[in-house]
Amino acid sequence: MAPPPLTPADLVFCPAPFGHVPLLDRLAPAAAAGFSAIALQPSDVWTAEAMGRSAAELAARIADAGLTVAEIDCTACWMERQKTGDDSELGKLLRGLTPDKVVATAARIGARSVAAIDLSPTPAPLDEAAEAFAALCDLAAEHGLRAHIEFLPVGGIRNLSEAWAIVREAGRPNGGLTIDAWHFFRSGSTLEELAALPPEHIHAVQLCDAPAEPQADLWAELMSARLLPGEGALDVVGLVRTLDRMGSRAPFGIEVFNSRQQDQTIAQVAQDWAEAGREILERARGNP
Repeated sequence: MAPPPLTPADLVFCPAPFGHVPLLDRLAPAAAAGFSAIALQPSDVWTAEAMGRSAAELAARIADAGLTVAEIDCTACWMERQKTGDDSELGKLLRGLTPDKVVATAARIGARSVAAIDLSPTPAPLDEAAEAFAALCDLAAEHGLRAHIEFLPVGGIRNLSEAWAIVREAGRPNGGLTIDAWHFFRSGSTLEELAALPPEHIHAVQLCDAPAEPQADLWAELMSARLLPGEGALDVVGLVRTLDRMGSRAPFGIEVFNSRQQDQTIAQVAQDWAEAGREILERARGNP
């Protein structure tokens, strides 16, 4: 039996800050905190498989915990220009996140979609990016999956406008966007721009917060100083309200990179994330 669809009432536990915690050790804390789903990194699955656990076993354990897999985050080598780069640890990691590997992983673990990022230092020409994204979408569609671009102000696809231009030019019905609150506001994207988009192309949302003034080093803030939703000065409530008014059906992921979490258990972090996420949704929707 297929899992029930995720809705804007559901919270998704995002994986990136917890790559050091084995996948199966995240399930009970996420479920206890009230998350409906988890997102996974490809390496979460690959590491467990290398230790002798099959994808079918992993999927069954996730389902037994009352969770579903929202997405695999992410493929980072889906354009030709991303296949070359420096030989740093990060560069090698990104080049290994190819569409064939990531989509196949998403399919066998039962995810709903795959995310795509671009950490190139300069933007790709629109036609090149759109052609590559269309190919990713087509590969994902073979497995009944969706694909969505997550733009980053520190990457090659820097804001909502650039990401939507690629999705629009690719012209694939399963292609869409990830709306991450930090990336959205720090990139200068606006709620008015967002409200003008077709809601069916919003595939994933990630909530967090930040101070009003950005740090001089955006990459450092991105990776270590994001705040819980409602803890900073970003218009996270306005973001939720805009998505609701548009008719977006995407669930709300919580993704907070903050160095203070290094001293907290994953159970405490999951509880903090879920409480902050629920409070923001309640404020946005006028619930007491």
